Amino acid sequence: MKTFGPAMEPLTELSPGIRRLVAPNPSMMTGPGTNTYLFGSMEIAVLDPGPVIDGHLDTIISTAAAPIRWILVTHTHPDHSPAAMALAEATGAELIGLSAPEGEHQDMTFKPDRSPVDGERLKTSEFEIAAVHTPGHASNHLCYLHAGRNWLFTGDHVIDGSTVVIDPPDGSMKQYIESLRKVKTLHCDALAPGHGELIRDPELVVDWIIDHRLEREGKVLVALRENPGLSARDLVPHVYRDVDPKLYEWAERSLLAHLIKLDEDGRATVTNNRWGLLDV
Repeated sequence: MKTFGPAMEPLTELSPGIRRLVAPNPSMMTGPGTNTYLFGSMEIAVLDPGPVIDGHLDTIISTAAAPIRWILVTHTHPDHSPAAMALAEATGAELIGLSAPEGEHQDMTFKPDRSPVDGERLKTSEFEIAAVHTPGHASNHLCYLHAGRNWLFTGDHVIDGSTVVIDPPDGSMKQYIESLRKVKTLHCDALAPGHGELIRDPELVVDWIIDHRLEREGKVLVALRENPGLSARDLVPHVYRDVDPKLYEWAERSLLAHLIKLDEDGRATVTNNRWGLLDV
């Protein structure tokens, strides 16, 4: 897993009408912290207000310096959406996003007022943003395309300086790779991730992620051929020799996602949690 870069400035104006705040929740999994984006100057849309941290909520409201009318959420993991309800209660803003699926690590407090379909647009006098459904990291994951800048705000679909964990059953490697290919077709000028800095070479980065995942899939196939009948946990050291053993718990989740994809592709099979190759 790659490491994140140095600490980011807490407030950055990326472009006229687009500001970025960094929530004070840095960690191994969140990098410098969760990026909260503010769109507009007269009426504000907030994207991913992050976890419930009083100081961060206060900073969002004071930075907005105008009525907050909309709160957009990319997905309902605990570092992205829990503050949405508190911010909506404080401002009366409309909540936009997809409801949380059942399962661990989900923010069940998020209750959207509007659940956009793929391509649905939020149009204001200052900006236009389209929802792009990108399941994979999470089944309810949305990216948001800012029409004026042709920037895609990617949440955890693509982040800066690291790869993301695909954690079944809600996470799907097959859907994730399909969604990455979908992003390529948008021909964006930049990607604005949920963690880290603006990505100015979108197609190069997306290609690298796809290649990296498929290269890892190739290692899974080799491991299955050489070590048939192992569980996902027992396969981890064979597939992730380049990863610190301290990260094996997370690696096992991504490995399971790869195995499930191979099963869906008709290339692997599982019996009693033991995996093997299929002759194809």
